[in-house]
Amino acid sequence: MPEKSVRPSWETYFMDIALLVARRSTCLRRTVGAVIVKDKRILTTGYNGAPTGLRHCSDAGCLRNELKVASGERHELCAGLHAEQNAIIQAAFHGVSIRGATLFCTHFPCAICAKMLINAGIEKIYYRYEYEDSMSGTYLKSAGIPFTQLEAENRKGDL
Repeated sequence: MPEKSVRPSWETYFMDIALLVARRSTCLRRTVGAVIVKDKRILTTGYNGAPTGLRHCSDAGCLRNELKVASGERHELCAGLHAEQNAIIQAAFHGVSIRGATLFCTHFPCAICAKMLINAGIEKIYYRYEYEDSMSGTYLKSAGIPFTQLEAENRKGDL
């Protein structure tokens, strides 16, 4: 009889979806995916990339790379939006409230996204990979928003 595969937790399930969403990213530096969930239902997703109608960084190049700008600095030079920003924008665009929801994101939010998530009413954050930005954790803690790093699980039945 074949072994029964282990069913993933809800947290692992939604993080796996965030990792899949990240594959749509057009950023040359980092691929990030975000999923906003409430009551075990996906409300919206987002990935990092250029705004609608603008050339993707994967096609046009990356000014921050050309200028050798360090990660986390000079965001204004980037043509792209962050995954969390796109997820929030998609919710607003479609009239979906995300107040009280949970964010699953492949990377820990930057300070700008942390402030947006606070004002959007996100109540909890799960992430897989660290992002070097000391202010974002400070903002989230001050706002009372818990954040948890989810490690990759070794599971049978993975694709």
